[in-house]
Amino acid sequence: MSQLNPRQREAVKYIDGPLLVLAGAGSGKTSVITRKIAYLIEECGLKAKHIAAVTFTNKAAREMKERVSALVSGPAARGLTVSTFHNLGMNIIRLEHKAVGLKPGFSIFDQQDCKAIIKDLLFKEFDEAEEDVDQLQAHFSNWKNDMLTPAQAIKQAITAEDLTAARLYERYDHYLRAYNAVDFDDLILMPVMLFRNHPEILAAWRLRIRYLLVDEYQDTNLSQYELVQQLVAGRQAFTVVGDDDQSIYAWRGARPENLVRLQKDFPTLKLVKLEQNYRSTARILKAANTLIANNPHVYEKALWSQLGMGDEIRIIRVRNEEAEAERIASEIIDTRLKKRAQYKDFSVLYRGNHQSRLLELKLQAYQIPYRISGGTSFFSRNEIKDAMSYLRLLANPDDDAAFLRVVNVPRREIGPVTLEKLSSYAESRKISLFSAISEFGLESVLTGKTLDHLREFSEIILHTGQKCEEEHDAVPVLKQLFTRIDYEEWLLQNSTSPQQAERRMANVWILLDQVARMLEYDAAADEQMTLKDAIGKLLLRDIMDQQKEEEDEDKVHLLTLHASKGLEFPHVFIMGLEEDILPHRNSIETNQIEEERRLMYVGITRAQRSLCLTFCSERKQFGEKIETIPSRFLDEMPQEDLVWEGLGQRNEERNQARGRATLDALLRDLGD
Repeated sequence: MSQLNPRQREAVKYIDGPLLVLAGAGSGKTSVITRKIAYLIEECGLKAKHIAAVTFTNKAAREMKERVSALVSGPAARGLTVSTFHNLGMNIIRLEHKAVGLKPGFSIFDQQDCKAIIKDLLFKEFDEAEEDVDQLQAHFSNWKNDMLTPAQAIKQAITAEDLTAARLYERYDHYLRAYNAVDFDDLILMPVMLFRNHPEILAAWRLRIRYLLVDEYQDTNLSQYELVQQLVAGRQAFTVVGDDDQSIYAWRGARPENLVRLQKDFPTLKLVKLEQNYRSTARILKAANTLIANNPHVYEKALWSQLGMGDEIRIIRVRNEEAEAERIASEIIDTRLKKRAQYKDFSVLYRGNHQSRLLELKLQAYQIPYRISGGTSFFSRNEIKDAMSYLRLLANPDDDAAFLRVVNVPRREIGPVTLEKLSSYAESRKISLFSAISEFGLESVLTGKTLDHLREFSEIILHTGQKCEEEHDAVPVLKQLFTRIDYEEWLLQNSTSPQQAERRMANVWILLDQVARMLEYDAAADEQMTLKDAIGKLLLRDIMDQQKEEEDEDKVHLLTLHASKGLEFPHVFIMGLEEDILPHRNSIETNQIEEERRLMYVGITRAQRSLCLTFCSERKQFGEKIETIPSRFLDEMPQEDLVWEGLGQRNEERNQARGRATLDALLRDLGD
């Protein structure tokens, strides 16, 4: 407690009712949550198994767990739940799967899996519908976040397009159940509907979770708000932490007004504001406060810091996008030299991913190492997930999730009705889906071509598995499998171009070559490695590689403003401060400027010591040069704290001082 400021201590110690902690950027909210968990356990006598803390990312949950472990000794922390919203939902569904109509071992389909179902539906059952798959998926996600059932969506449909989308939603949900699967949004929606329909189950969960802490509350959507409300409505023993100024996810259903709604739903709600910032200089915070004051607020707050005023904020105008990328690259080299900084101390933020392309080329030309956050993992690619599911099924035929992933990839005319009957039969016999195919009893529920297709698939897997055991080198057998099922043709049908299909097939061969290398390595070490061992090690290696990339690599960080939330860097550049870029054109046209301003606020408050903003006087658009308009956000910042460069006004004294500083830093490094 001695390490906390008065407001933080107040938030930790208040346990007499519902609490909202309005936590500004860099104000130590994670310290408050973790110390409150320790306080509840050690001072209030609440058992850890009755406490749950939820947030939005695995990284944030992992950090919370580590901090709590450092504060609370081992046995006392046993049973504590620290997880994402979706992990909490998944655990509820796993324990209550029968009540929601799922079998044990249900699959969780990711975005690509769900897109494949929608494509299949459009192809098979809605051939007259010209619908965009991404748009449909967004519709379904929004409906689930707003807790709208397919029947309600159909009832609310106004146009023919609305009705088609709602009927697709109904069929999509039917497919998911046939696969014994849920999508990401179901992980919240299903527990909410379960608690609505089964008050006795809700009562049991309220006994299990007796104190709830929620991080990033401004990012909750309607279904997440409902889930929290259901769990805490009895005791009203909860703490939620949020910042309405950092709500930047409206496009995926986030409702910053949920913070305000709390006061109506819980009249005894106590409010504690955390306004002391431990991250940034006072000048950076002044710029952030002045900017965000242009948004309407229910709860007023102003960040402050004891870290001194710090450097002035630089606004640099350049000729065009190429000059912008070059200037940022040279500024990184210059600042690194003067401040003796490392590359990982720098971050370049932008509104859209396309802005990084030129920047990457310039960083490469200057030999500046960089990493782009949010890149696609090799193992998250669709073709690799298909291939891994085939390998998993060979290693373990009882893996129902792997079976469901590939039983109809490539398409074998095995539809949801067939899978529903197979699933019911397997459930009645208490065996896996794959095992059920070879039983004579299955002929009582399935006949004709559908049964033939299933048994052809089963024969391919069994034959390949047997050959893998017989042959000294299993990899050629695996390659034959993908040739036999004509997977390359399947990729051609489901790729945007032959070149993309070729690249995706090459990824599968890379995976199998990696299996071969692992088996060779262990053979040389005189260890007998099974295919199952190799698959397990591959998955573990991918996880470890991703974690390693996130740790202390000395590289400049390139990332979107959305992806930067929750991070901090000593030196920050925000590029593209122009109308139609930041704020984005779509936001201007749909009057969503407040969210864009919050996005800019998030970007500014990532900076610890220095902040530099750039914009171009002209840009190429569709091959033509157009004059740009500087972003309105530049006018909304305190002008006395800004230094403008590149406006045609030369300040010889400042330029000479900067040149001397660079030369001194260079001579110092040469001397060292």
